[in-house]
Amino acid sequence: MFETVRDDLRATLDEIRAAGLHKPERVIGTPQSATVDVTAGGRPGEVLNFCANNYLGLADHPEVVAAAHEALDRWGYGMASVRFICGTQEVHKELEARLSSFLGQEDTILYSSCFDANGGVFETLLGEEDAVISDALNHASIIDGIRLSKARRFRYANRDLADLEAKLKEATEGGARRKLVVTDGVFSMDGYVAPLREICDLAERYDAMVMVDDSHAVGFVGPTGRGTPELHGVMDRVDIVTGTLGKALGGASGGYVAARAEIVALLRQRSRPYLFSNTLAPVIAAASLKVLDLLESADDLRVRLNENTALFRSRMTEEGFDVLPGDHAIAPVMIGDAAKASRLAELLLERGVYVIGFSYPVVPQGQARIRVQLSAAHSTDDVNRAVDAFIAARAELGV
Repeated sequence: MFETVRDDLRATLDEIRAAGLHKPERVIGTPQSATVDVTAGGRPGEVLNFCANNYLGLADHPEVVAAAHEALDRWGYGMASVRFICGTQEVHKELEARLSSFLGQEDTILYSSCFDANGGVFETLLGEEDAVISDALNHASIIDGIRLSKARRFRYANRDLADLEAKLKEATEGGARRKLVVTDGVFSMDGYVAPLREICDLAERYDAMVMVDDSHAVGFVGPTGRGTPELHGVMDRVDIVTGTLGKALGGASGGYVAARAEIVALLRQRSRPYLFSNTLAPVIAAASLKVLDLLESADDLRVRLNENTALFRSRMTEEGFDVLPGDHAIAPVMIGDAAKASRLAELLLERGVYVIGFSYPVVPQGQARIRVQLSAAHSTDDVNRAVDAFIAARAELGV
């Protein structure tokens, strides 16, 4: 039987390659950092890393690594259990409490990933008599989580408040019992920030809850790094915040839902990814506590990240590159043509700058881009070298 399946799978893989959509996995021979050793064309080499979610440079921070070593000795390697059986340690409860305090929410529940967190919310909270209203550019984990729910589904155009109100009105007139508006805090392909104050205003007008996936914001967006709800002054008006420990908060893995106490309590009883997945490794929980210590004790990493972001965006704009507007550390350099974006990424790697080209279906047809991600770990020289490499690679490519 598999021989027939094998031929079909090979044909699909060939189609992916022919369309220029194949995603190679380059091997890194060093810890995640501003500079990494990458195997390219069979030749290892040190390159500047501008494509990681390591926004605050904490993935190899010595204090975070030391906390992880200490946790291995104290708490062991893994729990070999789910939370409600024998998978809950003091370190898990401590992290949940710290995240609740940091994010201004009543309670928090940990998951193996934010993908699982988003996968466990909608089915638990919403039934067929309810409605979920989702931004068109929300993360795939939100889309998949909504699919698991029997709630009626509405999709509004990206950050389009008029369309959101129209969908809220339609859901209300359709008799929805519960309504949940869900949005990314920062949209990962564009670096655009959701208009949360206006979203909360509309949600209150139509008696809806608000959920924000703040994976690309918590740790560095907002006056004290508490994310887009803090940035917009609506921390007390957002009902559910989901996020990851795998980006700015150390870059390992793990996710969470921080929300109203009753929501978290129900998730502990009914959320399938929580009930049927192993507990977050204690070493990650302990290291995440150290990350929160660092974030709450100083703002130097956020300041450095903002400076690096401003420098890259301003220099690239001055050099005539089409960088999507904003001030987020995600700085998409628009190319348009998928093949040219892919080739530009290759030329940049040859010049010692590691970035990735994104094209359809990850982004809309004709909107291929290089998504540059700045980090507090980058030096001013690193940023300038990256811009110089873009200039040289563009000249060679002739775009």
